[in-house]
Amino acid sequence: MDNTIRVERAKLDISQQDLAEKVNVSRQTIHSIERGKKIPSVELAIRIAQFFKVSVEEIFSVK
Repeated sequence: MDNTIRVERAKLDISQQDLAEKVNVSRQTIHSIERGKKIPSVELAIRIAQFFKVSVEEIFSVK
């Protein structure tokens, strides 16, 4: 699964740790999702999208 989390974080100039705290997961979880090593739960995908104020589809796409 591809994602644009790194791009969205760069727009807001926030770290993986900052995002992790906002969506209540570990920094390692954000890192793994960004790298495509972990697929987020539907709930987490929604929380991430809501944080960035975009749709889930704008953040995540299937390869």
